[in-house]
Amino acid sequence: MGVFVFLPLVLPLTAWPVARLAEQHLHPRTATRLLTVLAAVLALCSTVCLGLVMVVGTAQLPGNPLPDGWSDPEVRAAVPFDEVVGKAAIPALCAVVAACARALWRHGRVRRQAHRALAGLPDTEVAVLPDAVPYAYALPPGGRRGGDGAGRGGARRDGAAPARGTGPGRTSGRLRGAGGGRIVVTTALLQRLRPAERRALFAHERAHLAARHDRFLLTVQLAARANPFLRPLRTAVAYTAERWADEEAARVVGSRRTVARAIGAAALVSRGTPAPTLAGLAAPGPVPRRVAALLGPAPAVRSWPPAFTAVGLAAWGAAAGTAVSAMSSANSAVTMVLILHAATPL
Repeated sequence: MGVFVFLPLVLPLTAWPVARLAEQHLHPRTATRLLTVLAAVLALCSTVCLGLVMVVGTAQLPGNPLPDGWSDPEVRAAVPFDEVVGKAAIPALCAVVAACARALWRHGRVRRQAHRALAGLPDTEVAVLPDAVPYAYALPPGGRRGGDGAGRGGARRDGAAPARGTGPGRTSGRLRGAGGGRIVVTTALLQRLRPAERRALFAHERAHLAARHDRFLLTVQLAARANPFLRPLRTAVAYTAERWADEEAARVVGSRRTVARAIGAAALVSRGTPAPTLAGLAAPGPVPRRVAALLGPAPAVRSWPPAFTAVGLAAWGAAAGTAVSAMSSANSAVTMVLILHAATPL
């Protein structure tokens, strides 16, 4: 294997220019999917690489539970500087596991708290909360079954009376589909938006729910924790997911300028979403860029950019880098399994 075993650890550096070009030149839907897949594959490959160097580098340490044959010189020769990188891989791998576990736990906790806060409200698509703080976000399905339905007798923790869906703009009249998410919005935000801007808000949040953008955001959050070099992809996907929903809202409402005004108005007063893995109209990010994009022409819809363009070369380079990283990880893993199997006595 040699030095190529370390390749998946550094290949995520190539994602930086790819993220920049993709969010600028690709359709938001294509960019979101491409960058999410890229982040997931590169994060998985780098984690496999850490596991391999940890096994080889620590097999010769006294008191380890690994078979004695795994510390043979031919096994250790498969990884350069095995003893140093093996010891360094232990805390690195522990940090990756702890960071990903914490991100998953926080994601689940925020989702459960959000669903519990809606207990006692009618089981409609839009939940209007009587809150003086302006915010809105798309809440994916989850939590205990029936925990946010009608007839449960629940109440909000702040003692406010449950909303009945008769807030400004009469927004909560539609029942949810089976297994669908909900749009959470407060009366404070609705009072600050005009009727056309409210329609843009709900179209935007429905786009988040329909495309399950929470899954894309959670994937890139985990990838960025597995390998810090992937943080630009996390930022880029957070932006392109919002742009995806912006374009869907503009298509539904029929006015790009109305959606741009709604984003600007909500961003001035809203506090954003309760977690980075949830999406909303005023989610933290480059709001001026989103508004500028909506005031311009709609992006061209294409599944893959032309090869002989800057973004096309970046996309093909990202695909090639991902394939090289995956093949390097697979080759290293298979080679290591064969070496360890040969070194392990029957």
